Amino acid sequence: MNRRDLLIEIGTEELPPKALKQLSAAFCDSLCQSLSAAGCQHGTVTPYAAPRRLAVLIKDVPTQTPVVSVEVWGPPARIAFDDKGELTKAGLAFADKNGLKADQLITKNDGKADKLFAQINKGGDAIAQLIPAMVNDALNALPIPKRMRWGAKREEFVRPVHWLVMLMGDEVIEGSVMGLTAGRETRGHRFHCNRTLVLEKATDYAAQLQSPGYVMADFDARQKTIVQQVNDQAKRLGGVAQMDPALLDEVTALVEWPVALAGKFEERFLAVPAEALISSMGEHQKYFHVLDKDGKLMPYFITVANLESKDPAQVIDGNERVIRPRLSDAAFFFETDKKTRLDTQRERLKTIVFQAQLGTLYDKTERIAGLAHVIAERLGADAAAARRAAELCKSDLVTNMVGEFDTMQGIAGYYYALNDGESEEVAKALNEQYLPRFAGDALPETTTGTVLALADRLDTLVGIFGIGQLPTGSKDPFALRRASLGVLRLLVEKQLPLDLKALVQAAIEQHQPLPEANGLVDQVVGYMLERFRAWYEEASIATEVFLSVAAKSLTQPLDIDNRVQAVHAFSQLPEAQALAAANKRVGNILAKLDSLPADAIDTDLLAEPAEKALAEAIAAKRASTQPLFDQSEYKLALTNLADLQAPVDAFFDQVMVMADDDALRNNRLALLQQLRALFLEVADISQLVPAKA
Repeated sequence: MNRRDLLIEIGTEELPPKALKQLSAAFCDSLCQSLSAAGCQHGTVTPYAAPRRLAVLIKDVPTQTPVVSVEVWGPPARIAFDDKGELTKAGLAFADKNGLKADQLITKNDGKADKLFAQINKGGDAIAQLIPAMVNDALNALPIPKRMRWGAKREEFVRPVHWLVMLMGDEVIEGSVMGLTAGRETRGHRFHCNRTLVLEKATDYAAQLQSPGYVMADFDARQKTIVQQVNDQAKRLGGVAQMDPALLDEVTALVEWPVALAGKFEERFLAVPAEALISSMGEHQKYFHVLDKDGKLMPYFITVANLESKDPAQVIDGNERVIRPRLSDAAFFFETDKKTRLDTQRERLKTIVFQAQLGTLYDKTERIAGLAHVIAERLGADAAAARRAAELCKSDLVTNMVGEFDTMQGIAGYYYALNDGESEEVAKALNEQYLPRFAGDALPETTTGTVLALADRLDTLVGIFGIGQLPTGSKDPFALRRASLGVLRLLVEKQLPLDLKALVQAAIEQHQPLPEANGLVDQVVGYMLERFRAWYEEASIATEVFLSVAAKSLTQPLDIDNRVQAVHAFSQLPEAQALAAANKRVGNILAKLDSLPADAIDTDLLAEPAEKALAEAIAAKRASTQPLFDQSEYKLALTNLADLQAPVDAFFDQVMVMADDDALRNNRLALLQQLRALFLEVADISQLVPAKA
């Protein structure tokens, strides 16, 4: 079979930089899926993405789809033929549909009836004829939230499309996409090579665009060049460049021919919180900042130009003049905000509604303060510091700094609190209240920050559930899932032995009477603990392990996690499945009883050697594991219990549990109940038995 290299390029006006990487991946994947669906196996795939183009080069694409033999069944013979043996309309339709003549039709029994039957060859289509439709489908399937039209055209895309390249080897694929006829002409850099470039063959693409086109079409290669250039510039300045991955992707999507240049700003701006300067440089100007060897911000920035200037000093000067007013604004906001204390700013929260039924942000800070005081007392922490931090925790939301740089919330509060003379603990808490912001994010370092982070989330959860605005599968406007996971992480990873039920009840008590208060504690706690399931799935812990602990209806997240980790470790032991199955069997036996057997066993009624051995083993294990249970050393306890497998197996092999003698039967049932109770100290390990298909 002949194979050739396939090149598709869609030339556009500048594509959205934050979406370019995603668009490229989706375009590439869709084309590959279409080829696979047509039965065409191909070679390596190279995506290309630059500000004005989406492209893909697919090596060794077959020129024809594979030919396959297909069996086709038609209508029953009694319907396909009339009384004279002539084809009916149904028979003729079957023949016509499959491109067959009447004399090519045969009948065959499918095991139920005689039917028309044909074995036909499908495929063998020229792949070049299918490519335009595949490209159109790929473009229509791109994740574009809002499409646009341009000029008098009816076609819609994320940006106007100006040229189209479709090459199979050295031949142009005939067809049109987005109203454009395919050709072999691409375009170079808008300034360095503002003309068309003729591609002789598909594999010329990247090299010809780079020279003479001044376009580095490969996104990853362009990004590596940017990283190298930026690092070189930072090294020359005596510092280390900081490249946030999202910003790096965005900058890569903004340039076709990257040239990194370093600029400077006045050192007086370093008196402004570094986070504000970094935010301004990164978000507004797409600059990378530079830190010195001590991790402090240096008065430099690195920008990536989209051309090689004959006078780079002029480009640098232009960027310095652009950044100066931005940094001046930040300095002005900072100095202005410092003139008003946070407790004074807090009064302005009375006019800002948090939620119509739950009051203002001021009301929220009052509730958080009450709850933070309760939590701090239960932890033996500084309740006064927790209350003070809670009262001030939202005050920076009305400052000029946060109004201009929303990423500064919390951070601005930290600096303003220090300026007001608040303690370091309180000031840090104002920033740490938002931690963790996302999965894997850092947790608060201070106890006050931890308390505040818990109180804020619990207040929101209780309030929103209390007015009946539960999150749905697709809608979670108050980010309650994230809040729940944040609470769980704080309690587990900070090793806080707090009961979730008590915390939720304390949070409810800070609110005015809530309309959905009936059963609210159990509803909120159940919702939060259900988030554990996804948590453990991400940690590659089987759902059955979590369910074995959930069966105990516990509400202290730290204790739950300790048990889950213990059961997970136990489940890896060779004895685990046999003991889980034994517990399942015991559970089933006990569930069928009208009443549970006695707690104690009568040693005089132990008749069989196997039941005597099991009784002795259980007694010994109870004595050795009880101190471990008391210290929540669940992992050690379960490991200790693992060697019960042998006496348990022997018991079930050699002893008739449901003996005819009532006393004997009840004594054996009591023995099994003691066995099950030992494991139930940690979890219901019978849940580890795989469900039957």
